[in-house]
Amino acid sequence: MSSKIKPAKILLVSASVGAGHTQAARAVQTAIESQELAAAQVIDFMAGENSYLNTLVKEAYLKLIDNFPDMYDLLYRFSQMPLPGSKVQSLMAMAMKRSMLKLINIHRPDAIICTHPFPCGAAAYLKHTRRINTPLIGVITDFAIHRLWCYKETDLYFVATPELKQELVMHGIDQAHVYATGIPIGPKFSHIPATAEQRAARYALGFSNNHPIILLMGGGLGMGDLEQAVLAIDALHLPLNLVVVAGRNASLRRSLSAKAHALAHPVKVLGYTRHVPELMAAADLLITKPGALTISEALSMQLPLLLYQAIPGQEEENAAYLTRKGAALWAQNTYSLSNTVYELLTQPERLGYMREMATLLGRPAAAQTIASTISQELFRTGATMSGGRFF
Repeated sequence: MSSKIKPAKILLVSASVGAGHTQAARAVQTAIESQELAAAQVIDFMAGENSYLNTLVKEAYLKLIDNFPDMYDLLYRFSQMPLPGSKVQSLMAMAMKRSMLKLINIHRPDAIICTHPFPCGAAAYLKHTRRINTPLIGVITDFAIHRLWCYKETDLYFVATPELKQELVMHGIDQAHVYATGIPIGPKFSHIPATAEQRAARYALGFSNNHPIILLMGGGLGMGDLEQAVLAIDALHLPLNLVVVAGRNASLRRSLSAKAHALAHPVKVLGYTRHVPELMAAADLLITKPGALTISEALSMQLPLLLYQAIPGQEEENAAYLTRKGAALWAQNTYSLSNTVYELLTQPERLGYMREMATLLGRPAAAQTIASTISQELFRTGATMSGGRFF
């Protein structure tokens, strides 16, 4: 057997349509570099300096979700259908191939890891047309598989669950190339806080009482009707504390901060923060949009979830999966939200059961497992997959 040669550079290609894809890419980057496997760089495929077309697609995507969610849901379902879906898949890959080729020519990576289907499709098209033979790896950052992820030219896939592995196999992907590792998250979420650490986290938030802490998050962009959710929960005649993370939604943060003094319960309003692990450590319940990265972080922190304001498509599928598994409940409106919060806080055994289910589902070491698996696959002597050699 020949000696192992470490790849010089791995390019992680994300897409800034929400924070989750980039967070996953950075988690894998950290794991790769901590294991000293290679130099790893994260690139935003949708950034303006990479492609004006990609930036337009991103803006259209976000506006569609925000203003016309039912239309987005229709397009999502349509693109999942076998014949129309394959055409959409091909068109997207062809339209974005030039952006991907530009990135590859600039960075000359030894391997490409994609945490979003758009760059994965573009790279797969380049492999299919023999423009490149760079090893291509897909890290799927949802609890559902969309057809836009499925390309036989992708050498390795990493998915959240064993069920998703089987779903990829049904789409024609070789099961030997699919690993059910969980969704990669940052290392700070792999540490389950002890009771003393939880008390310290609560005290740091300014809560001197022992009332339950409800953490509300709207994702990195602060999307979702968090203000109505806060008002509905504040109307409950129960002892509780509220922590609201508005993300980068400055108007939401200003509005909630202005109302905070008039609320019946203590509330802490935050903008974008890097202290989410500490906030999750302090909390007894997380109310959030069902973005897969936030869900995965909460599961690893053994934090029960109440899902709210799901984006049609993948987030609804994320919510359905977590509720089936018992780690989350799904509120469809503010009335259901407040009722569910009341039931959970007055029936602590239900919260305890959800915490147990979260513990079973959590995969805190997913990023490290992905990094080590990639290393093993890349270093296999004489390995050939999809027509492209691994070093």
